[in-house]
Amino acid sequence: MSGLDETGKALQKVARGMGIVLVGTVISMFLTFLSRTLIARYFDRYQYGSFTLTMTVLSIAMMVALLGLQSGLPREISRYLKEKREEVPTLISTGLTMAVTASVVMAVVTAYLSPHIAPLLNDRYLSETLRLAAPALPFMVLTMLLVAISRGHGRVRENLYYRNILPPLLFFLILITGILLGFGFTFVFIAYVTAQLLSSGIATMGMIRLGLLPRRLHFSARLARELFLFSFPLMLTGILDYVMGWTDSLMLGYYFNPDVVGLYNGAAPIARLLPLFLNSMGFLYMPIATAFFTSGDIDGLRKLYRTTTRWVFILTFPVFLFVFVFPESAINFFFGPKYTDAATALRILSAGFMFHVMMGLNGMSLIAIGEPSANLTGNLFAAAANVALNIILIPLYGIEGAAVATAVSYVTANLYRTWWLHRKTGIHPFGGNYLKTLLPGLGLIGGTALLGIDGGLIIAAAVTIAVYAGYVILILLLRTAEKEDIELIEAVEARTGVNLGPVKRLLSRFLSGTN
Repeated sequence: MSGLDETGKALQKVARGMGIVLVGTVISMFLTFLSRTLIARYFDRYQYGSFTLTMTVLSIAMMVALLGLQSGLPREISRYLKEKREEVPTLISTGLTMAVTASVVMAVVTAYLSPHIAPLLNDRYLSETLRLAAPALPFMVLTMLLVAISRGHGRVRENLYYRNILPPLLFFLILITGILLGFGFTFVFIAYVTAQLLSSGIATMGMIRLGLLPRRLHFSARLARELFLFSFPLMLTGILDYVMGWTDSLMLGYYFNPDVVGLYNGAAPIARLLPLFLNSMGFLYMPIATAFFTSGDIDGLRKLYRTTTRWVFILTFPVFLFVFVFPESAINFFFGPKYTDAATALRILSAGFMFHVMMGLNGMSLIAIGEPSANLTGNLFAAAANVALNIILIPLYGIEGAAVATAVSYVTANLYRTWWLHRKTGIHPFGGNYLKTLLPGLGLIGGTALLGIDGGLIIAAAVTIAVYAGYVILILLLRTAEKEDIELIEAVEARTGVNLGPVKRLLSRFLSGTN
């Protein structure tokens, strides 16, 4: 093809960005999974549940301490670099001072409240583990802010090195060393704090070498006010995201004990793998979508949204198929047989997260069109539904009730976001080609599940591969391929030097006339 239209070029940028972020995200999730699997297999289920509760409380404290600056600071740095470059060092200093101060306060508060939080969650370890883990907060926040500063300068490598790879890698290495030396359960949290301390120190030195950190800190009350006012709604949105994601574990601890939390978290981390491709593609989606909207090109934005949604569904399909149809095999592979009782919960959770994937990047599209408050509203509705349903369902149905509450919350948030996006722009994800991709895929998954195949991991993997191959053939025969797919392959071909001519010719034979 001689040239690319604007949408084709935009899709190539999104795909390239997705590749970089996907590599980092996959490495991070893999290392985190290794650590979780090690803890789940080496310690008992109660202790694994206690670890999950500790990390949940710590994550909520971190989200508060960040003050939304992990999202607000990159945007402000980018703006100031264009308009008031001389104030950028003071802006960075002010943001760092605000967040690190807040993180120290939250660390002290978390440690102080730990004896009161432990009985609420029926956890005999939590009082000690929270005190041990709380010192990690300032280092976690510092790393997040350093990555945000590099992002504001248009850099992505620091996110890969200092956030995706270094902290989980160091934690895993220190953890496995301690386990081999026979250290007990409390060493897990010492290892975590040490990993965060080393990561933030290495990140700080790296940022200084790059010249992205000011040599002296200067605090500006005026800039602090600007940053806070812009970032505060983002902090609330982030907290509500955590409510949607972690209320289930906290309330299972409240109504039952860490053993039940541990069982449930043999399913929840696996289900959270499903938005992997969606989140990776979103890293560069938002600024490109913003450019389409600000230039008045709603058709370009619609095409970008629909095409990325279709790609994400196709890439996520085999993961969802494996997890939904063979939940026992998935749990046994990652966490071992003592967690397979969470199979039904995994199936419910995976359905909720897959609905989130099916709706595409609606939240980022709302930010792109200047409607970020719609995300906050959607999260508010979803979080309220999550808490209410957890209160009703957990006492009756245990981990399955928690899974239903979480799944419904994600469905609620996505329905609201998609409705609001359509109301404001007329855009929705359900183009003709996407429906021809989506409906057969869901039908194949449902049909495979009804067959009730049960033969262990090897059979599960073989069936997943066979069904996915059949699915790809089916959507080709239904002519869901678009010219942007071929343009993307040409870009990959040019970048890697690999001859993908046969793939391009195959897709060319099944091109659709609509999208």
